[in-house]
Amino acid sequence: MRDVAIVAFSQTGHRRSSEELSEVEMLMPVLHDVLGRTGLRTGDIGFTCSGSSDYLAGRAFSFTMALDGVGAWPPISESHVEMDGAWALYEAWVKLLTGDADTALVYAYGKSSPGSVRDVLTRQLDPYYIAPLWPDAVAVAALQAQALIDAEHTSERELAGIAARSRTAASANPHAQLRGPMAQGDYVVRPLRTGDCPPVSDGAAAVILAAGDRARELCERPAWIRGMDHRIESHSLGVRDLTESPSTRLAAERAGAFERPVDTAELHAPFTSQEVVLRRALKLDDTVTVNPSGGALAANPVMAAGLIRLGEAAARVHTGASDRALAHATSGPCLQQNLVAVLEGEPHVR
Repeated sequence: MRDVAIVAFSQTGHRRSSEELSEVEMLMPVLHDVLGRTGLRTGDIGFTCSGSSDYLAGRAFSFTMALDGVGAWPPISESHVEMDGAWALYEAWVKLLTGDADTALVYAYGKSSPGSVRDVLTRQLDPYYIAPLWPDAVAVAALQAQALIDAEHTSERELAGIAARSRTAASANPHAQLRGPMAQGDYVVRPLRTGDCPPVSDGAAAVILAAGDRARELCERPAWIRGMDHRIESHSLGVRDLTESPSTRLAAERAGAFERPVDTAELHAPFTSQEVVLRRALKLDDTVTVNPSGGALAANPVMAAGLIRLGEAAARVHTGASDRALAHATSGPCLQQNLVAVLEGEPHVR
């Protein structure tokens, strides 16, 4: 297969509300910045792919408006996924592997502030048995957290420690929304407190992929994608063991994550309890730096947070802070769908 790398990454400063900005206005600075990092122009990009949600936007085919920010004339090769942007990156990666393009632009965005994202996410649930009950995203995550506590895999005190570590790490991230020590707060849905849950976030992110020598021309130390895979679990929560994530483990195995140790892991865990599940599935011990960016607990733009995990992992490879990094993205309730990528840098920063 061709060698494909992430050569540039950019994201917005994530905010609780950006109602004064349209999706296009929010996205354009990110697109200009990521292209500027490589010196590429829109016409130099061989393939463009995006991830977003019409449910969040409240209108059908909302992604077509975002193309105004990209520039769709002259006509471009373009695609879209109604998923987190991490899956758009997967599609672009496959496109480059086939040799149909040498460069790709991937972007994602989400505005959660105009409505109740907790209610919107209920539309992901099984439409026959679970969705009619209207359990929101926090209530469903609380079921998973309680199952972990009952199985003695974690405790409320350990969950509080995950929240504190994540937001302390975010203090060094200028794009993070929540930084530094904060109280766990009151229960939202027991056993999850305010600090165990992600903030409502508006934001966008973009990456550029390039193949082979083109990647080396565009970036001093490309983050080579050594493997990537995604798997899905049952739609019905009642037939799953919520304390385990076999789809994450299988995706990691297929991506080659267990072949050699990783030094960094960016995990898409919007709730503290989900980090516990992912650490166990991915066999991550204390030698691995987990979520040095602060993760989704510091900023959680729906539909972009998974792509940001890949971008943050790649950025650490670019700077030499990491040699072999794992990036994870999820979609659906209780880690239903999971994508794992392994990124590597060449031996020395040039």
